[in-house]
Amino acid sequence: MDDHGSDREPDAPMRFEVDRRTVIETGTTALLLAALPHAAVAAGYASGDEPPPPPVNLELQINGLRHSLTLAPRTTLLDALREHLALTGSKKGCDHGQCGACTVLIDGRRINSCLTLAVMHDGQSISTIEGLAQGGNLHPLQRAFVEHDGFQCGYCTSGQICSAIGMLAESRSGMPSYVTEDLTKSAAELTDAEIRERMSGNICRCAAYPNIVEAIKQAAGMPT
Repeated sequence: MDDHGSDREPDAPMRFEVDRRTVIETGTTALLLAALPHAAVAAGYASGDEPPPPPVNLELQINGLRHSLTLAPRTTLLDALREHLALTGSKKGCDHGQCGACTVLIDGRRINSCLTLAVMHDGQSISTIEGLAQGGNLHPLQRAFVEHDGFQCGYCTSGQICSAIGMLAESRSGMPSYVTEDLTKSAAELTDAEIRERMSGNICRCAAYPNIVEAIKQAAGMPT
């Protein structure tokens, strides 16, 4: 017996035995502690007993129609479209601005609607995939996507099309991209490399990228 009243040999390694119940209880406690801050924010309490901010009134001009809404100031534009206006064409993919499935046009410029708050666009003109066709006439990019089979599962398609509309407008205005070689030209030539770079923020998990490029070229009036 050693100095501590143990029968363990002095140089023998100590052994710890942990049963299944202890592992489960420890893991559950860790998960609950990790979730507490997030649960507090989700419930509207950022710290202590601070109440959530009051809702705000705003008007969104979407696809030519005016919508008066009362929303929590933290509501993203994507959630306002999907949850409050039933405009579900804009998809919630990653919800972190990394996949582009939620892309819409605001005053003609493309934006990830999951990364912006609805209150930031009070009174601005917003276009979603639902507003591109005119009656039974598809938008040229919609028609090109159909003709070139630019979609498979279709989840990313609304964001791809809205992004392509914004991208073509950027190109016509002379905005260069990372791969633009000649910055002295008024507008870069829309090569396949240019289109791929400018559309790189939109992910297609079905990998229909060659068809998407061909559809964009057709809509831009380029040979395919």
